[in-house]
Amino acid sequence: MKKLFGLLGLLCSLASAQQTEPEDYKKRALDAAEIDFLSSYYQQDGTNAAVTGGIGTESLTDGTATIVVSVPLNEDDILGVDAGISAYTSASSSNINPFDGPADPFQASSGASGSDLWSNAVITYTHNSDDRNRLWSAHLSVSAEYDYFSLGLGASHSWLFNDKNTEFSLKGNVYVDSWNTIYPYELRPFAPGGNGLNDILFRADPITGNPAYNPTFEPFDKTGRNSYALGLSFSQILSKNLQGSMALDLVYQQGLLSTPFQRVYFADVEDSFLRGFHLADAIEQLPDGRFKFAIGTRLHYYINEYLSLRGFYRYYSDDWGLASHTASLEIPFKLSRNFTLYPSYRFYSQTAADYFAPYNQHLSTADYYTSDYDLSGFRANQYGMGVSYTDIFTRLHIFQFGLKRIDLKFYNYSRNSPFSSFIVTAGVNFVLDR
Repeated sequence: MKKLFGLLGLLCSLASAQQTEPEDYKKRALDAAEIDFLSSYYQQDGTNAAVTGGIGTESLTDGTATIVVSVPLNEDDILGVDAGISAYTSASSSNINPFDGPADPFQASSGASGSDLWSNAVITYTHNSDDRNRLWSAHLSVSAEYDYFSLGLGASHSWLFNDKNTEFSLKGNVYVDSWNTIYPYELRPFAPGGNGLNDILFRADPITGNPAYNPTFEPFDKTGRNSYALGLSFSQILSKNLQGSMALDLVYQQGLLSTPFQRVYFADVEDSFLRGFHLADAIEQLPDGRFKFAIGTRLHYYINEYLSLRGFYRYYSDDWGLASHTASLEIPFKLSRNFTLYPSYRFYSQTAADYFAPYNQHLSTADYYTSDYDLSGFRANQYGMGVSYTDIFTRLHIFQFGLKRIDLKFYNYSRNSPFSSFIVTAGVNFVLDR
């Protein structure tokens, strides 16, 4: 009986404490530090490599590892650090210099450009207002690989209205990039100060086809690129089961938008070959400005505790003549309290950019030209399947960190051309026990 009265007294004291809780109490923006470990493996293949002018192997493999740390600084502020590396091997880019291998666009060369390591780091600071109806953040990013360096700055602000049923967000980003310009190997002797056809490359073996090889080549005098992005989004809870959102993105890029090592071949220039390899007539030339516009919408519909639908559509266009449509559907299906399946499908179609033409079909009189099939017209389908494990109670621990979530996803992608790819992604989320 004494134990019973003691328990009742404890419950009463807890109830009293809740009633006398300060009116200015607010929930922390992030309860405890979280760590995400993310990784992926990507593989692709195709026969339209831009490095070799629209023909040749596009075989590539890439593995990534990323760690994301979010730390609450106080009740309102969060510091985030996102750091990752990506290691790839590319048969296509190895053919920047095909002459240290089989000199075949459909086979990988042994050159140093066949592999590289990309690294990236982002630091983000986020502040939440006392009423949690406003949120702003700022970030600094840096990334680098062997021929490229990028520095980025960004900020965003979000407003919540209507008892947090309505949200409006505004974001902006600026990226300052620079190229370490690397050109196709056979064009380098034709740069200012080079030896042209007297170079050792052309003295070792005879040129077949047109022996008077004379490419159109001038190194780029500016190797920087700036990107400016503005995004607006609006989301609304429409009913107990339905949530919708719309987003508008505007991007302007200025500077070197061509890829220096991508070859181009002209239909009105006689072909020249060295060791059977088609020597470049020129390198990709694209305008030094590009404006991009995209608008999209999402609808999330909750059917019941086991099933929901997530739909998405986006329209994109730019002033290079490229326009695209993207539509996707994901159907999360809850198998149990902890496990959820994520089957998905995505359809994509685009028109060709004004400056695209396939291998050996450009004219030398044009101002701009590319044979990069990412700028061609095509349709693509992507099928995906994912599974996630979630435990909000974090019963499994590693040291002081509780396991909150595990995600594993697989996507298979194919175009109506000889290009296909797949990617496997994995993520693990840990929460620090307070």
